Amino acid sequence: MSLTIDLVADLGEGFGSWTMGDDAALLDVLSSANIACGFHAGDPRIMDDTVAGCARRGVNIGAHPSFPDLVGFGRRAIEASAEEVRTDVIYQLGALQAFAAAHGQRVAHLAPHGRLGNLVAVREDYAAAVVDAVRQVDDQLIILAQDGQLAEQSRSAGLAVGIVGIADRAYQNDGTLVPRSQPGAVISAADEIARRAVRMVRDGVVESVDGADIPVRADTILLHGDSAEAVVTSRTVRAELEGAGVEIRPLDATQLRS
Repeated sequence: MSLTIDLVADLGEGFGSWTMGDDAALLDVLSSANIACGFHAGDPRIMDDTVAGCARRGVNIGAHPSFPDLVGFGRRAIEASAEEVRTDVIYQLGALQAFAAAHGQRVAHLAPHGRLGNLVAVREDYAAAVVDAVRQVDDQLIILAQDGQLAEQSRSAGLAVGIVGIADRAYQNDGTLVPRSQPGAVISAADEIARRAVRMVRDGVVESVDGADIPVRADTILLHGDSAEAVVTSRTVRAELEGAGVEIRPLDATQLRS
């Protein structure tokens, strides 16, 4: 069987006249997109334009909900109840679904952003809130997550789960990411990121900060699009993966459930 991988990036993360990253160029590289839904970034015009770009290129559309934190870009912890998380996710998912429908598309997956994405991996109540929101709105959505509470609870609820490999972030020996506050947490060299992506997909391992090869599963590789080098890095990653015989294609919920 040939190796396949999904390539996804966080898009639509501007607001008003402020933009972040070259989304149009990234869409030529990706097979899926996590689209900001207005709570950490994004507005109606940006959401509409990003969905339209996905539709033109056949890129899968995903919701990227977060805490209501425009100032902190969704990276600050918010003292939210599980009920607030559930209803906030429903609100953001519903907004993106409307734009998808307007362009004859559907939302294929959901990937919590930033601090919410970190917390759903370790907090049972937040993970359950996201699972409940998805089941109430569309239980055919794929949940993108790292290993942890959200992935486990999603599987238990019968939802399809795609595990995210992050090639430009440093991993600790226990398989968790090195916090962004620590030196070396983010890897910037395109060749190194591409090498790590190939090893994740082909060998099922990633090198930790201590130099140990640790097992990692990756159904999708996340490419961060918020740096000046993002487009070059993304093109390098795709080229190296394809050169290693890996086919780039969107996730399939049926296969993830099997």
